[in-house]
Amino acid sequence: MGATVLGLMSGTSADGVDAVLARFDGAPRQPSWRVINAIHHPYPLPLRQQLLDAGQGVLLSAAQWLELRQAVSEAQAACAAAADPNKQASLVGCHGQTLWHQPPQAGQCGASWQLLDACLLAERLQRTVVSDFRSADLARGGQGAPLVPLTDAALYPAQGGWRALLNLGGIANLTLLPPGQGRDQQPVQGWDCGPANTLLDLAIEHFSGGNSHFDEGGRWALQGQVNEAVVQRWLQEPFFQQPPPKSTGRELFGRPDLQRRLQELGESINPADALATLAALSAAAVAADLQRGPAVVEMLVAGGGCRNQALMQQLQSRCRGLWVRSFESLGLNPQHREALAFALLAWWRQLGLPGSALAITGARAGLLGQVAEP
Repeated sequence: MGATVLGLMSGTSADGVDAVLARFDGAPRQPSWRVINAIHHPYPLPLRQQLLDAGQGVLLSAAQWLELRQAVSEAQAACAAAADPNKQASLVGCHGQTLWHQPPQAGQCGASWQLLDACLLAERLQRTVVSDFRSADLARGGQGAPLVPLTDAALYPAQGGWRALLNLGGIANLTLLPPGQGRDQQPVQGWDCGPANTLLDLAIEHFSGGNSHFDEGGRWALQGQVNEAVVQRWLQEPFFQQPPPKSTGRELFGRPDLQRRLQELGESINPADALATLAALSAAAVAADLQRGPAVVEMLVAGGGCRNQALMQQLQSRCRGLWVRSFESLGLNPQHREALAFALLAWWRQLGLPGSALAITGARAGLLGQVAEP
């Protein structure tokens, strides 16, 4: 049993599309796998700005919404064609572009909007496309996120002790993989910890007057001093105190939240100090969540945030006793982990295998994704 699948991922940062062309063979829940090709296709800056504005409530007409969906879908198709020029993949798993994520509240099901015209993508590529992975879990009462923990367990099983896998995209999310041996096998765990790059990127745009969109290498934040008292106060906020399962996005950690935090830091705050404090908040939220769970031996870090040295230094400082290292140590570019995950989720959907679990999202296990045929 096997399949060649193309995974497409565009995260909360809305910086572009990551594509991974992968081959899976053997048992679907523990496959052997290899990456055939992987690329990053950046969004044009005007498209990225439109997406960020739309996700923060800027009013658009119906025609503008359709144009935006068309532009995102064409960008996904262009990335897919570049990643798989020889059309090796028989199946495509596409996450779509998250605009808004609304977790369940007060007995109400949550909802999540991943912008994509899956039928258009299927026609452009002339292959089956699986997309809209979050809606089914949300309809069952789950968080709809994170969705990568079960794929993490399949692709990177723990060796000897609990292994943490941390993704630093727009949002920081954790997977905890139990030891692979022992009579009392515990379930895979996973949840969103809080902001990773969302607030940092918005702060860079704010302090640079829109001239920069991210802090390359964390160099600006490295020049600042952390306001630890403020970080500790922020950690008392309801989301950070909420136990898993939990999920979040720009609905909580967006522009209004950044403005509030900057006001709390003071109008005359040095930009470097603000960036250092925001990086410290992201790391402190992860460290606090780890302290509430089982004893973890190592933590592997993926996502664009692993290139931010200020953020990585804060993680290493606050997660003492853990071996903190990049996903590159597993032979995988940290930027490609999520695209690979959605390739595997698409294959599981095709095979009729659940892609979610009660211990992760809070909903019963079930199939994820809608299928569009060319």
